[in-house]
Amino acid sequence: MKELLIIGGGVYTILLIVFHLLFWRLFNWPQTLIALNDVNKATIQVLNISITFIFGIFAYISFVHTRDLLNTHLGRTLLVLISALWLFRAMQQILFYKLKHKISVGLALYFMVGSILYGAPVIM
Repeated sequence: MKELLIIGGGVYTILLIVFHLLFWRLFNWPQTLIALNDVNKATIQVLNISITFIFGIFAYISFVHTRDLLNTHLGRTLLVLISALWLFRAMQQILFYKLKHKISVGLALYFMVGSILYGAPVIM
């Protein structure tokens, strides 16, 4: 069961990678970022690409190093930290977006699911 949760976390993370790769189209960045100066425009895009790469790392270790995540101190620490990241991201969703729209509520719940997928194997 623990391994399935981590594999589920890998699939969960792949979905976030796809979502982040679609940001340019979903948020019409070619047009909406025009209003920003070059530094801010670049920063938003660089941060998005960087977090997408980090998600790729999460997915990779979830799929390839599942047993190591469960059976080593370093692995369990990574699970706790990834779980904490998703919980932290859920809290940010609530703080910054105020849950005013169904999409915002859905994203907050989605991030909480990520926290559970990576955190539950540690406490089970």
